Amino acid sequence: MNLSALPNIITTLRLLAVPPVAWLLLHAHYQEALWLTVIAGLSDLLDGFLAKRFGWTSRFGSIADPLADKLLMLVSFACMAWQGLLPWWLWFLTLLRDLVIVSGGVAYHYLVEPLTAEPSYAGKVNTTLQIILLIAILVNAGFSPVSEVVLSYVFAAVATLTVYTLAEYVWTWGFRAHERWPR
Repeated sequence: MNLSALPNIITTLRLLAVPPVAWLLLHAHYQEALWLTVIAGLSDLLDGFLAKRFGWTSRFGSIADPLADKLLMLVSFACMAWQGLLPWWLWFLTLLRDLVIVSGGVAYHYLVEPLTAEPSYAGKVNTTLQIILLIAILVNAGFSPVSEVVLSYVFAAVATLTVYTLAEYVWTWGFRAHERWPR
């Protein structure tokens, strides 16, 4: 095996973890879902480290890595909303944000110029808060109660940053597209 394929293998395993996480969530196995989610999160850190440290990057990895992250988050949020652990509106807001960003990126890539996008700082903070919310909900449901006040603040922070980052991406890439639009 070529070691440079290791980040892609890890990413593929994370993609394959999405259905078991969904199954665990839908069957109220919250402790197991938490552990599998934590392992998936650690695998994201590992494949990112390997890709950057050793230059083991690939086109597949640049697409599959964020796809794995988004699928894990969106599917987990959907399952938690189904179980009544997360408000549906927050799942819809998260889905809307991701759909607008992805479809905008695809449109930019094909209509303006090839896209090599990096997440913004606020986007990274938003993803981190989504992960914190996911973990807090699973800890609350599977281990011990988390303060409702803490949960409400994390819900509010995720919702606020979701709206903010959606506006930020639309503004930034809309302005860039306007500047570079072929004339």
